[in-house]
Amino acid sequence: MKPPESTIGPMPISLSAEGPVMSRPPVGAAATHCPYCALQCGMYVVDGEVTPRTDIPANAGGLCQKGWTAAELLDSPERLTSPLLRGSPVSWDEALDFVAARIRAIQAKHGPDGVAVFGGGGLTNEKAYQLGKFARVALRTSQIDYNGRFCMSSAAAAANRAFGMDRGLPFPITDIGAADAVMLAGANVAETMPPFVRHLTAMRANGGRLIVVDPRLTRTAKLADLHLRVTPGTDLALALGLLHIAIADGYGDEGYLAERTSGFDEVRTSVSAWWPERAERVTGVPVAQMREAVRILGRASRAMILTGRGAEQHAKGTDTVTAFINLALTLGLPGRQGSGYGCVTGQGNGQGGREHGQKADQLPGYRKIGDPAARAHVAAVWGVSPADLPGPGRSAYELLDALGTPRGPKALLLFGSNPVISAPDATRVAERLASLDLLVVSDFVLSETAAMADVVFPTTQWAEEEGTMTNLEGRVLLRRQAVPPPSGVRSDLSILYGIADRLGCGEKFPTDPRAVFEELRRASEGGTADYSGITYERIAAETGVFWPCPAVEPGEEPHPGTPRPFLDRFATPGGRARLVPVEHRPAAEEIDGDYPFYLTTGRVLAHYQSGAQTRRIRPLTQASPEVFVELHPDLAERLEITPGDRVRVLSRRGAAEGVARVNGTIRPDTVFMPFHWDGANRLTNPALDPVSRMPEFKVCAVNLERVA
Repeated sequence: MKPPESTIGPMPISLSAEGPVMSRPPVGAAATHCPYCALQCGMYVVDGEVTPRTDIPANAGGLCQKGWTAAELLDSPERLTSPLLRGSPVSWDEALDFVAARIRAIQAKHGPDGVAVFGGGGLTNEKAYQLGKFARVALRTSQIDYNGRFCMSSAAAAANRAFGMDRGLPFPITDIGAADAVMLAGANVAETMPPFVRHLTAMRANGGRLIVVDPRLTRTAKLADLHLRVTPGTDLALALGLLHIAIADGYGDEGYLAERTSGFDEVRTSVSAWWPERAERVTGVPVAQMREAVRILGRASRAMILTGRGAEQHAKGTDTVTAFINLALTLGLPGRQGSGYGCVTGQGNGQGGREHGQKADQLPGYRKIGDPAARAHVAAVWGVSPADLPGPGRSAYELLDALGTPRGPKALLLFGSNPVISAPDATRVAERLASLDLLVVSDFVLSETAAMADVVFPTTQWAEEEGTMTNLEGRVLLRRQAVPPPSGVRSDLSILYGIADRLGCGEKFPTDPRAVFEELRRASEGGTADYSGITYERIAAETGVFWPCPAVEPGEEPHPGTPRPFLDRFATPGGRARLVPVEHRPAAEEIDGDYPFYLTTGRVLAHYQSGAQTRRIRPLTQASPEVFVELHPDLAERLEITPGDRVRVLSRRGAAEGVARVNGTIRPDTVFMPFHWDGANRLTNPALDPVSRMPEFKVCAVNLERVA
């Protein structure tokens, strides 16, 4: 089935993205899920085309441009179908033998940590789990992290310290449609995950009100009843000002605070200095708008505060999310039916990808790698001694920045990521990759990072493999194989087995995803993210199962899963949510005379992440063909820039060019660039959040010049 014509080009502002809805699956169709964002929209694949499913609540019959065109990459002429060794096709045995021999030589000289692993938030749960196990068992290295560190880490850190558990939405997404008020802080869902908008539309159709916090008048902000156009880097100050107003104007839920939280007195004292006028001076948001936002949230019977990358991708992202959580707790929202705080997770398996061990400090089940009990449990499942498991390693950017240095890894095995485009200060990252003794990349196209590799393994795509994904609700979903992979292509599980077998431990690395999931269930049992009661059969029968879902004794009724984990208690030792005092601080890099403008980055409707997939799909490149620089008419006039001019953007780290787009949807002191192409992340600042180790993607100081 072809998509409706309106979704081929730029999406109309209605953003319904709904085509003809099938009342039953097409004959011969495989029920699976979209390869892109964390909504994990349900779709059928048959005869090389997709049709939306109606049984998955996240999309319920809708798809965006990316989803409708997802199958076009399956038979792309740019597909890799043979391993490459220094750019030349070779056999699988030759490529695997070469990689294993180089790993042995490098580790013999530099120790286990001489080899590093870098994963991705789009890998299935099985592949993320196996990658973490491979690093710690086959390589014995502590040097593993993944690109989800660039996406969800600040929200995860804040949720863990407030609630004792991190799950993007700790309630079903359909609860949003029944809310009376929703605040979106730094989330442009109308472009990043358009089917999400159906839930906001339902909310507003029922009389609910939408508040959007964003320095740009995005497509999402255009849908809002109230748009708070915050100065880049000041979301934390805004949240503190809103909390000050909520307390001063009597919107605090004193009974809830006394019964279900701790730490409120300290937080109340800490925000006493953030009177509204001070917050306005820092953020640029008028006091009247701040008071209106608090009134909307405070008077709603059911209200939600949701954060996204705009609030989180800062060197103070953890504290910013904490401040919004403090506001939600003061209003009595988390753990209340129909209300709450949540994070709009970005990558396809951004939730599951960080639960099962490809993050530097974690083991499967969201266990901490430094916890002796966690190490003992997982080591028993893996059949190794707890003492043989390495400790925590470097975070994502710190790992990339250490590559090839005297004390850093000399080899990198990379799965499901393209850091040459997606990492901050990307020029430096490319230099570090180029300095390695060995770079191995598993991908299905020759991404910018794969083009630098010594060895490239051609791997399967989403519709060519089976496995589970965990969407932004914490709902574990089943991705079914819809088509066979091209001849010569292997799965990541097979690639990991091939290397491990040559390193002498292949028996520990099955290639069947169902066998890997069975082991994952045992490894996660008793952990925060407990999948032990989830099976492929249950997922298929129930169209997804919410974790935690522990196993039960034989003969007992299966655990139903946990769609709303905080209704009775939070996951902290005492069952209470924690309010944590935080203080605003400026962006890591302020504007000045040399770099007088703010740069903020983000996504556009037609493309996804580094663009390695979507920039190879013709309808998407037609809709959005190249990188652009969005700037305000006043700034354009001042710099003598007209629409369509080539513009060079310069930061302290590098320069990038794009086509000028001039409109009034952005602040006069701010420019915007999408990060799907080579360019924007040459400029961004790698300053790290001290807790989450999230880089400051969302604000840096730049200058502009018109290219002659």
